Formats: sequence, structure tokens, C-alpha cells
Amino acid sequence: MRVTLIISSLGAGGAERMMSSMANYWAEHAREVTLITLASRTDDFYSLHHGVHRIALGLTGTSSHVASAAWNNIRRLRRLRQEIKASQPDVVLSFVDQANVLTLVGSLGLRIPVVVSERIDPRYHDIGSIWAWLRRLLYPQADALVVQTNGLRGWAERIVKSHAVHVIPNAVPGSVVRHHNGLDLKPTGRTIVAMGRFALQKGFDILLKAFARCARKHSDWSLVILGDGEERGRLEALVVELGIKDRVNMPGSVKDPFGILCGADLFILSSRYEGFPNALMEAMALGRAVISTDCPSGPREIIRDGIDGVLVRPGEVDSLVAAMDRLMADQVARQRLGKRAIEVVERFSTEKVMKMWDELFLSVSSGRIIADSLTQQAEDRQTEMRL
Repeated sequence: MRVTLIISSLGAGGAERMMSSMANYWAEHAREVTLITLASRTDDFYSLHHGVHRIALGLTGTSSHVASAAWNNIRRLRRLRQEIKASQPDVVLSFVDQANVLTLVGSLGLRIPVVVSERIDPRYHDIGSIWAWLRRLLYPQADALVVQTNGLRGWAERIVKSHAVHVIPNAVPGSVVRHHNGLDLKPTGRTIVAMGRFALQKGFDILLKAFARCARKHSDWSLVILGDGEERGRLEALVVELGIKDRVNMPGSVKDPFGILCGADLFILSSRYEGFPNALMEAMALGRAVISTDCPSGPREIIRDGIDGVLVRPGEVDSLVAAMDRLMADQVARQRLGKRAIEVVERFSTEKVMKMWDELFLSVSSGRIIADSLTQQAEDRQTEMRL
């Protein structure tokens, strides 16, 4: 089967990491894989298997006015359509709202099955009124709409027919279970680790406020936040304001964070909303005790509250402080949670999740394969008659 994957870029992010992992898996299993990004290769953060045919259109960027935006999108659509046709896929898979819309427009009339996937909670993630309207207009044209949690099925079924909605979670990367040395960022004492894009969605401001309240009581603990983004300046100012500058380290984005996660005594996800948080699952796969906000959507479908992690009310500093204080003081509880947390490796194994994708692709492409076979048979009969 030939698979063409489409995403805006391969920059640092959960959707980008997952698409890279999926492309590598299929290439390793002898699939013909083409991966197209709207951005250029200079934005690439993740590495690809040598068997993945990589196409970077280099057509992202901001537009100065409406006419410019319209023209830029026309250029993107022309190039995207050309590359989709050239890759001759049995199925096309697109990740993330705007790329999904462009993929559906670019593939109109090509008779190629298209699967689109939302990678964050669309009920909370604002993409603008025009893109939201286009999404609602075009998603019914997709052969399947994939969401990552059962909590989003209802949203999806209000846009497309229920039989076209599929729930497929993220997989635990195979590399997460290998030994990693990581970076030497852990100071003497205990360490809390958090990870994600520096955006309001991730709630790192809530985490910093909670840590500041716990820091005086737990004087040997420090906090490491991996990632980067538009909120860095505001978060750095907040660290100074809270008087915890000597206890917080924000080293930036790390391509291979597993060594640092292995050194964590506690992992915290403080998000206001999510899709299906890779970082939380990876920390659990490494046997870390975790605390997560019970935010929409994802954490509740990963954490079994009180068994392999702790869920707290989203957006509430007090709730997070209470959970942090309890686990920072109780090593036995941390070890108990971490021992069960590692079960996510089996619950969300690469083999299980990729089988779900393979079954979906086979389902949506079977109609085209049958139609193409019938067309070929008809052409063969016509040839025989002419002879």
C-alpha cells in the first residue's frame, strides 16, 4: 500500500512527532511512504527513515492582507495537488485542522481516499471563523475523520456521519523504553519535570504558581520545563516574580527528552486542554509518578486515577498544590504509581495503534481498489475484443 502523509511542518510538537513516528514505522514495514509538509525542511525537528520520500513545499508564512492570503493558499493548493497526484497513493492521511482543509480541497476529484485527523481538542482550540467554517464544510468529504479520544466522538459526529468517525489514540514510541543518558540538568535533590510548547494551553503559568507554593516546604525539589514557544518571555518573568529563579530550569526544546524524564521524581501535565498528550504517556512509560489536570481531552483516557497517576481539576492552582504537596512528601506513593504507570507501554503499544491505522486504511481504500480492478477488467475485455 502507498501512503501519503500531509502536515504543515515537522517542527517540535506532538502531532509532528506522531506523524514522523508513523511514517518511520510504515517505511520500516516496507510501505511506500511519502510525507509532504507545507513548510520547508529548515523547520524539521524530527528525523525520518531513509525510505520515506520527503517533500517540503516551503509555502508557509504569514500574509500581509486578505488578497495575499488568498493567493498564497491557491499556490499551496496547486503544489499540494500536484504532489498528491505524483505520489499515486492508495490513501492520503492529513494531520491538523488547516492542513486537513487544504488536503481535502487539493484532492477533490482525484478519487483518492482521504483520512483527516484532529490532533487537539477542537472545542477549545480556536482556528478562526473562516477556517472553522471551511472545516465544517469540507470534513464531510473525507472518507474518515480520526479523533484521539472517545470524548471527542460527539463533536466529530456533529460534522460527519457517525460511521466515518474513528477513535485512534497515540502510541508509546518504541524509543521510550530504551536506555537514555539524557542531559545533565538534574541538580542535587528531587526533580519535577514538565514538557510541552510554551503556550497558554499548556498551563505552565499554573504549574509555576503551584510550585512556588510548594517550594518553601520542599526545599530540595526543583522544576525543569522542557519546550519553547511564544509564552517564554511571560513565563520567565513569572519565575522572577515568584522568587523561584534558582529552582526552575527551562532549557528549551530537546529532541530526545527521555533521559531527562528518566531522571524525574515526578512529572506534571498542567494543561488547560489537550488532544492526547504524548509527554504524559511517555513519562508513564518510563515508570514516573505523574500528576495531570483532568482537562479535555486525553488525560482521563490515559491515567487511571489513583492507580497509575493522579488527576486534578484543570485551571485550579489549589488543586494542583494539594496533589504536588502530597506526592512530593511521599516517596512510597510515587513508587507505587510509577510501577503501575509503565503499563501504558502495553495499553498503547505501537503494534496495537498502528494496526488500528492499517485496518482503517484498508477499509477506506478497499472501495477504490475494487473500482480500479473492475475498470482494469473492463479495459482488458475491450482490448481482447479489439484483438
